[in-house]
Formats: sequence, structure tokens, C-alpha cells
Amino acid sequence: MTAPQFTRETSRRGEFVRQPNRFTDRITADGSSGWPVEPGRYRLVVSLACPWAHRSVIVRRLLGLEDALSLAVVDPIRDERGWRFTLDPGGRDPVLGIGFLADAYRASDPSYEGRVTVPAIIDIRTGKVATNDYPQITLDLSTQWRALHRPGAPDLYPERLREEIDAINADVFGDVNNGVYRCGFATTQEAYEQAYRALFDRLDALSERLANQRYLVGHSITEADIRLFTTLVRFDAVYHGHFKCNRHKLTEMPVLWAYARDVFQTPGFGETVDFDHIKRHYYRTHEQLNLSRIVPLGPDLSGWHTPHGREALGGSPFGADATPP
Repeated sequence: MTAPQFTRETSRRGEFVRQPNRFTDRITADGSSGWPVEPGRYRLVVSLACPWAHRSVIVRRLLGLEDALSLAVVDPIRDERGWRFTLDPGGRDPVLGIGFLADAYRASDPSYEGRVTVPAIIDIRTGKVATNDYPQITLDLSTQWRALHRPGAPDLYPERLREEIDAINADVFGDVNNGVYRCGFATTQEAYEQAYRALFDRLDALSERLANQRYLVGHSITEADIRLFTTLVRFDAVYHGHFKCNRHKLTEMPVLWAYARDVFQTPGFGETVDFDHIKRHYYRTHEQLNLSRIVPLGPDLSGWHTPHGREALGGSPFGADATPP
């Protein structure tokens, strides 16, 4: 029997295969890319439900880029037309003047037929997508946008640690960030079990790494911690049940649960988390996984604010020379 095809992002073996990013230009300090860094020129479009977009929200906040790069938030419920600006008066983004993120995609590439994704940075002047390359967006905010950072902004991608950060990010992306989706959208038992084992093997390895150090790389928060955090903060709320990632809850993995609380309670992180958007998006958008579209009331979120005790491991969130946002 042929496996059900939930999306065009499914292999013959039933594996979820994420589509490549369509707009991979970069916004650069010297403008050599054709998209120069300019305050007020671009608009960052995000869903607060999306872990990939959540990264850019956190980095923008930590670096103090709020005045330089405006923010648009889409409705967490995505319909067949894609991400909608229904949270804004009249159902249109007040800066871009569009009702759907797909409008900007079509303005950039009228022949585009893939899935419309967030985050996306839109050029306000032309209404075209400058980039939707989410792995590069946050790195460029840290490096190419440096002249617009707030005083005391942390270095989230320090040059001396980049090789180690990149290696950790690659492992975390394959097995954890994308791994939960490979579990949730697998259409064969074999594909699901392979992704499930890889996910929890990686979480076990990360627990070992973090048992004796406060952060993933170095003595302060880096890009690596941001990328892991946006998956962990969604784990019990959606991935454990909705995506069948159910060997353990995050709250049942002591090291990772303490680590996640430590990061959540750091300025710039917890206030960017919207559990309502997260839960409504996953449970009401993925009808193939939740036909009733019922959004669960749990889990209890009060534990995110309980003491974590990881200060004893040393280090500090932003290092010696940086300040909280």
C-alpha cells in the first residue's frame, strides 16, 4: 500500500524532507549582495509559533535592533493561502500593505509554487523578499548588522568559537530542530522510528554535554543556545504529543529541563515565547495529524519560572562586557 503523501516534502521512504529556502540573498554591511544594511529599510515577518522565526525574534531583541528592523507578526493559524496578516487592522500589514506573506513571494518570483515560510525579511521599498534563509538571517544580524547593535549587545557568534558553534548547530539541526518534524511528518513506521531514535540519542548527548557546563559553547549564550532553545521550549507543549516525540517530556530530562529554564529566564528569551500562538498553530493547522483541531489545555507552564540552579556551573548569559536587553 502506498504511504499517504501529506506534503510535497515527503520522500518515497516516508521521510520528511524539508524544502530548500527560495530566497537566499544576504543583507550585507557593504551592500555587495545588492541588499545593503540600512535602518528602517526592511521588515522582518515572523510567526511567533514557528521555531525558525523565533530565533530571529530573540536575536533582534538581544542585539537591540528593534528600531532598525521593524517586526510583523502573522496569524498563527495558516490556511491554504499561507501566512495571513489578520492580526492587523483590516487584515493587512500596516507597513507592507499586503494581506498575505505570499503576496511578497509572488512580487519577488511570480512563478513560485513552494510553501511560503517564515521568517522572511521584506524590502519595504519594493515589497520583495530580500531573504527567507533562516539559518543565515540570525548570523547576519549578529555580524553584518553590527553597526546598528545597541551599546552592550552580546556577541552571539564570536569568531573564535564559530567552528564549534557551526558543528553543534549542524548536529542539533539534523536531529533535534528538524528531527521533531521528521518524527511528526513521517508517513512510514520505519522513517518515524529512525527519526525518533536520532532525536533522543542527540538529546541524551546534549544532556551529557550540558551536565557540567552552563551553555553549549563557551561561557555565555551563543547562536547555538538560541537554536536549541526554540525547539526545547516547544517540546512538551507540542512535539511530545503532536509529533509523537514521546520517550520523555522535557520536564523528565533533568539537565535539559534546567538548561531550558535557565535560558527562558534570561532577558530576551521568555518574553518572546507565546505558548498560545505555538499551541494553536500546531494543533489547528496540521489537520492531517489532528483531525479534530482541538487545542489541548496543558501542559502546566508554571514550571518555566521555577529556580534552575545552573548559576553554580559558572559563566554568565551575556559575558563580562555585555548587558541584558
